[in-house]
Amino acid sequence: MASSAVTSSQSPRPPRPNLAFRRLRGQRSPAEFAAAVRRAAREIGERVSCDARYIGRVEAGEIRCPNYAYERVFLHMFPGSTLADLGFAPRSSVRGRGARASTDDAPPSCTTSPAGAPHETRGATHPYDTQNTHDPYHPHEDHEESDVLRRAFMTRGGATVAAASLGPLGLAFDASAADRPVRRAGSGEASALEEAVLRIRLLDDRHGADGLYRRAAAPLRAAYALLDAGATRQTTADRLHAGAGELAISVGWLAHDSGRFDDARSHYAEALATARMTGDAALEAHAFCNTAFLARDTGRPREAVRAAQAAQRIARGLGSARLMSLLALREAGGWAGLADRTACEQALARAQALYVRGTSDADPEWMSFYGEAELEGLEAQCWSTLGDWPRAARHARRAAQLQDPHFTRNIALYTAELADDLARGGRPDEAATAGMRVLDLLEEVQSSRIQTMLAGTARVLLPHRRASGVSVFLERHANAPRTA
Repeated sequence: MASSAVTSSQSPRPPRPNLAFRRLRGQRSPAEFAAAVRRAAREIGERVSCDARYIGRVEAGEIRCPNYAYERVFLHMFPGSTLADLGFAPRSSVRGRGARASTDDAPPSCTTSPAGAPHETRGATHPYDTQNTHDPYHPHEDHEESDVLRRAFMTRGGATVAAASLGPLGLAFDASAADRPVRRAGSGEASALEEAVLRIRLLDDRHGADGLYRRAAAPLRAAYALLDAGATRQTTADRLHAGAGELAISVGWLAHDSGRFDDARSHYAEALATARMTGDAALEAHAFCNTAFLARDTGRPREAVRAAQAAQRIARGLGSARLMSLLALREAGGWAGLADRTACEQALARAQALYVRGTSDADPEWMSFYGEAELEGLEAQCWSTLGDWPRAARHARRAAQLQDPHFTRNIALYTAELADDLARGGRPDEAATAGMRVLDLLEEVQSSRIQTMLAGTARVLLPHRRASGVSVFLERHANAPRTA
């Protein structure tokens, strides 16, 4: 039963597209515009989890008034404008926590100072305080988003991204909710499921997989419980299937990155089955993409090539050059594992040619991680597998330098790759320096994959332990805590 303190956040009117905001985006894709929003946020000390999906929701009118963190960012991006100029509705018309305040201290419009909205962010001592909130990427949640999450994932039987903090990651899941009967799902449940996928990806980017995997199992069970219960409309059913499949892939990746390869294979297969049942080509390509990556990492390079080629056949009709580029890199990794240098170089050349075509509206939301840094990092892994250590080190170094600071896990991964390539290439002092940087990053990243890579580097450096820099690294590595 829903708490009386949580009422519907759905607008009584159908969403009205935000044409003013769409004009501001101009020729940029939603993903490119989202990246600009994140850059602007960093310029003023804010942290927002803006992605192409968020931009799409704003332009569709689903987010009628942004929270205060986004408000500051948008007004910084467009000096002299008000939120009304950007196409947003008055805050008093949005039926979220602030609008439900029974006193006159609720702000009457989007442009009112946040100081008058004490109910906007629970647990924060100041409207712009990002230290005491539940999620490091949503320091000030949108009224509508947060209420949908609370209702659909806590009070109506779905699994949960709970408001209560659980450990340093700021995520909590209500495992018991997944086992309760659920009624037929509506758009609120679909939105909550999509938000859960986004939250898991964001937290993985920052913290790595090890601390998230077990807690992510509950919302996955609940997602399939929602599918079993059925949906009120076919469009909602399609969203639920896509969301459940993407969640299965996200949980599979958490298993993959934390060394639980059998679990990862099972989750990817589950996503693939969901995609094929519903004819969802985008989801099927994503599942094959991750399957190829897993096969490469588990010593099955021929399977990696086949899965990557299958993904490319499926993805050709989706219109995303960036997706085809990533899939070509997955194929290149398989060829490298087979020691076929010529086929690997051909796949790498295709990946680079497709990448330079740029982004498009057809690019999947989940590919937000795939930029020039990831391109360089995956190419480094190919050259490393082929034993060309100097070339691998050049690409790994460039990957670490290019990576957006938001992707802490990837910076640690690329730097670990660099350390290993330098060590195997006969440059132990430089390898030890890179290894020390990885150890610094592992204080906030939990990834068994990165720890395993660094352990291999340490073994390669053992014959050089008398060198001062190497001995310091080896001693610190030996004393570093390991993920349970």
